[in-house]
Amino acid sequence: MRDWLSHRVAASPDDAALVRAEDGESWTYTDLDRLVSETAGRLAAHGIESGDRLGVITPPYVGTVGLVHAAMRIGATFVPLGQDLTPRELSARIERADLSAVVCAEPTEDDALAAVDGIEGTPLFSVDDPTDATVTGVHEVEPSPVDPPEWDRSDHLCILFTSGTTGTPKPVPLTAGNVYSSAVASAFRLGVDPGDRWLVSLSLHHMGGLAPVYRSALYGTTLVLREGFDAGGTADDIDTYDVTGVSLVPTMLKQMLDRRGTLSDTLRVVLLGGAPAPDELLERCRDYSIPVHPTYGMTESASQIATATPRQTRGRLGTVGRPLFGTEVTIVDEDGAPVADGETGEIVVDGPTVTPGYLERPSGDDDGASAELDRSDFDRHGLHTGDVGRFDEDGYLYVLNRLDDRIITGGENVEPGEVSDVLRGFSAVEDVVVVGLDDEMWGERVAALLAVGDRTGEAVDEAALEAFVRDRLTGFKIPKTITFVDELPRTVSGTVDREAVREVLRERGRDLNSEPEPELERAGFEPADPTDPPDSDDTDGPDRDHVEIDDAEAVANGEERADHEGGGDGTDEGEDSDEANTEADDEDDAGADRAGNDGDTGPAEAVADADPAGDDSEEVDDGTVTENDDETARSDG
Repeated sequence: MRDWLSHRVAASPDDAALVRAEDGESWTYTDLDRLVSETAGRLAAHGIESGDRLGVITPPYVGTVGLVHAAMRIGATFVPLGQDLTPRELSARIERADLSAVVCAEPTEDDALAAVDGIEGTPLFSVDDPTDATVTGVHEVEPSPVDPPEWDRSDHLCILFTSGTTGTPKPVPLTAGNVYSSAVASAFRLGVDPGDRWLVSLSLHHMGGLAPVYRSALYGTTLVLREGFDAGGTADDIDTYDVTGVSLVPTMLKQMLDRRGTLSDTLRVVLLGGAPAPDELLERCRDYSIPVHPTYGMTESASQIATATPRQTRGRLGTVGRPLFGTEVTIVDEDGAPVADGETGEIVVDGPTVTPGYLERPSGDDDGASAELDRSDFDRHGLHTGDVGRFDEDGYLYVLNRLDDRIITGGENVEPGEVSDVLRGFSAVEDVVVVGLDDEMWGERVAALLAVGDRTGEAVDEAALEAFVRDRLTGFKIPKTITFVDELPRTVSGTVDREAVREVLRERGRDLNSEPEPELERAGFEPADPTDPPDSDDTDGPDRDHVEIDDAEAVANGEERADHEGGGDGTDEGEDSDEANTEADDEDDAGADRAGNDGDTGPAEAVADADPAGDDSEEVDDGTVTENDDETARSDG
């Protein structure tokens, strides 16, 4: 296949391709194709050719969208780099991805210059008029003729970097087949209407911002482009341009609702990902019929893995829905064996949307493109995501936390996501993050930072909070340290900054219950100073010569659990209630939805005429095709 825009302009030459939110200027697919042809020709004249890797550090200009399609037209791999990165971070990514050239703009030129300084053989171009003599303007040459190459599904379409929240950012190549299959699977779940207008307010160096650029060309829909996020301005743009779809992280949506109260009724889909969506936020959206679709995805899967419709979240707060068509998700234990529904484990994902592997570091004799891929995180079930989750009995996925975030206290595993879900159920809590803090006795202690908004003059009832938690969690899972804040600290990408959370808890955290540990009182001893050797003449306790260390730890852990479990049976009553209220008209295709396929899906532009999910799919009155009647995006808000 050739680049997707060349196919789209042949099918829909006069349809609106792009609207710039700043001033309302629009481009038809013919206009956009003309811009892309010129850009591709100029890049070719500068020596960029098929197989090259083109780094791009530009704001979300119309020209940036042009670069996305121009790279595909000449057969180059598009590598977006975040404009908020430091020169050191940019330089590391440029070397790591072994880029052939870098394109910047006037606002990013200084950082780009500093980033390529010392990197041999990586020329720097600018889409604006360069201010430095060592930078070449893209427009300084006449376009050369371009013969668009044929793309194979295995060719690397783009390379994005992971966020690096758990280590060094990794370069993730996504093939043409990955991105194409993701677009098709997303269309099956969300539906596609010919009049759709998708607003992009996320950075294009994240898949949440880049995916709509590719998908709009495949679907023949309109992209509305914003230069960054602003709560009021984004909400205004949704109104002004009759936007039907938008991708947001929970913090962005909350800010918009705090500013506006509700959002335009033109919206058909609000795709909410990047972080867990607080129950309170979902309930606000339900009250105002805002069609929120909680989603779980990652760079390595070209965006979505699972997505829930508004109807599916009723009675299942916290779910991200069922896996998308063609995507296989397996929950495995520490040995890599699948676990039963209801049990937690690591999420492993496979299917046509999943990257073939991570880029290895280029060696001195590599040409870059021939470097081997790192597949150390893959096994027979697929890619190990490092996320912890579970399936319920109906095939709905729940994502709890990162595997690295798991807390081990007194030898017991605690999943922070499970504790967070309970805490979010308390009326005063808007959002929460649970982490482990070092503890001399138990190794780690469970700690929680609770966002309660601006509660000037109104204190949180901590006694009620403690009682609420004790009724729903077994003792060792109950947070021992808490503190309250207006809102959680976050990174620039919108994810919770867990290290900042730990720092706040270390500085301001306090015990949820400051009374003496009851099991220690009942046992009749105080914790010993670890520097003092045991008194061999002490006869008040059991014969220490016959007590193994493992047995002592088991006794201590058992007493800790037994005491704390006195407040409840250790089950999540809220979850049981949710499951009891599951609607009778839920999808019954869980098995089919979780089954894989070979990714050989038909043309994406024919989605509106296809019946991808068999007998369960239908065409709704507005022309939107979805997987089944449970997937109609606006049916009940």
